[in-house]
Amino acid sequence: MIERQFTEPDLAALYDVFCAWDLRRDFDFYLPKIMAARSVLDAGCGTGMLLHRARRDGHTGRLCGLDPADAMLEIARRRTDIEWVQGDLTSAGFDSEFDLIVMTGHAFQELTADAELQGGLAAIRKALMVDGRFAFEIRNPLARAWEAWIPANSVEATGPDGQVWRMAHQVDKPVTGEVVSFITTFSSAGWPQPRESQGSLRFLSADLLAENLSVAGLTVEEQVGDWDGQPLTEASPEIITIARCT
Repeated sequence: MIERQFTEPDLAALYDVFCAWDLRRDFDFYLPKIMAARSVLDAGCGTGMLLHRARRDGHTGRLCGLDPADAMLEIARRRTDIEWVQGDLTSAGFDSEFDLIVMTGHAFQELTADAELQGGLAAIRKALMVDGRFAFEIRNPLARAWEAWIPANSVEATGPDGQVWRMAHQVDKPVTGEVVSFITTFSSAGWPQPRESQGSLRFLSADLLAENLSVAGLTVEEQVGDWDGQPLTEASPEIITIARCT
């Protein structure tokens, strides 16, 4: 899922509809790691669903959610026994505070420019304790996921009020490098016209990802190609990474 497309207030309410726990596979991968950690930062936490579940399931340590979108955090703040911080990795100023940082929903790919990527990784390294871990995922560029981002592959979801919503992605520029730009269209019978939101994602190779992690003082500890733990291959849909401080 592409979280940044839901940052406007009336779209933020749709995030948990299209990204419900049973519609995604990443949360079941990350939750046990969160439950085993003492202090956790969810960078790009969105509506806070993952941390809400961790607290509900008995996590007793520090849980902190970070997101730039106030509309998302308004939903997350319904649970008050978790810290919620509005901002990004570089502005938050965390320093040696977490033994686990997670970044879910392909949010890492939203760091499209070199300065953003390097600054974000440097901030993650600074926020981690000496033995800390960073767990995240990106789509494998070799799988060319963007080729399926066409209106014919739109998805529908029903909200709590019974309203049916439709979401469709479409690449809006030729893909010539690592950054893919696209338009997401939301529509519903209850809206006078569809709503469009623009976005971009960076598709890094596993080798280039490892290089950037190394520059930031992080090294790949574990890497798999799918949420069931399959080895990373050229055909894998994901590059799921756990990096540790060096």
